[in-house]
Amino acid sequence: MKIKEFDNVSSPCYLLEEELLIKNLELISKVRDEAGVQIILAFKAFSMWSVFDRVAEYLDGATASSLNEARLCYEEMRSKAHTYSPAYLPREFQEIMKYSSHITFNSLSQFEQYKGTVMNALDSISMGLRVNPEVSNIETDLYNPAAKGSRLGEDKANLKNGLPAGIEGLHFHALCENNSYDLEKVLNNFEKYYGHLLKDIKWVNFGGGHLITKKGYDTEHLIQLLIKFRKKYDVDIVLEPGSAIAWETGYLISSVLDIVDHHGVKTAILDISFTCHQPDTLEMPYRPKIIGASDPVENKPTYRLGGVSCLAGDYINEYSFEEELKIGDKVIFKDMIHYTMVKTTMFNGVTHPDIAIKKIDGSVEVLRRFNYDDFKYRLG
Repeated sequence: MKIKEFDNVSSPCYLLEEELLIKNLELISKVRDEAGVQIILAFKAFSMWSVFDRVAEYLDGATASSLNEARLCYEEMRSKAHTYSPAYLPREFQEIMKYSSHITFNSLSQFEQYKGTVMNALDSISMGLRVNPEVSNIETDLYNPAAKGSRLGEDKANLKNGLPAGIEGLHFHALCENNSYDLEKVLNNFEKYYGHLLKDIKWVNFGGGHLITKKGYDTEHLIQLLIKFRKKYDVDIVLEPGSAIAWETGYLISSVLDIVDHHGVKTAILDISFTCHQPDTLEMPYRPKIIGASDPVENKPTYRLGGVSCLAGDYINEYSFEEELKIGDKVIFKDMIHYTMVKTTMFNGVTHPDIAIKKIDGSVEVLRRFNYDDFKYRLG
């Protein structure tokens, strides 16, 4: 899309393109069918429930990391969740069971605490244990579940003699927007450390981080990898990508409110906040792509982009544009639907972007517009 095509879209606004979402879902569904595995949606990356009816046409459900996510799966995807949490709150566990088909425990101690409750549940729930394969290809430790000393997953040393009765599956998660060759390395370690357990279980959850829809991803290699593992161990395989579902499916639309020049540094202040509405740009950090802009180019109009919150560091460094920016101009950030939306905050009470969808017929529908009550009633 070109900037002029956003003229009739409100600012600020997250805009999802339905056609691009379907394209991703079709590819993921093809991988699922050819490999003979289950692929479910990770809510932690994409929880835009207004399109869950569409997502459910292509995927096998969802994974949840909390009571709220499990309930969202049950209510909006009309299926029970594959639920995992680093630790469960005792007061919530009965309700979590109500919304879950699978419950994975982070440790043997958590399993021991809750196994009796699960076994006595009215509906059958398959119990699993998360393990740590201790290998990954993730540069940023903040996003690395297999980093040294990680709290995520049971230590291999505690499983040398097998699994306790009642555990039907194993779960690992060691990827973050990685490819199938990174998965292959993880699987080698997983088999090395936990292969002796696979004869005793029904399923293995390969976690998330499989960026299947990224350009250049070798889907055929992934399919063959999954088929080989499934046949070798005679287990069901589950993948739970999040980013892949919403990868490059939409935008964050912003507008220039002011331009400030301080000691020769020009800052275009936008009607969005990086700390509130694009937190990964500061946390990871990463540099988002902008339609019609580039990294700094000598002799081109160049601006630091500033957010509207009062946080001093609410900005990202310079971009160059083809023309001088003016107050009211749109600045369109690309690939802003996965993770970005679910991690937003209402810090400072700044106006939260609308959520909208561009439908296949080209029409734009605003699904959610936030107001004062949304801000006020988050806190008591």
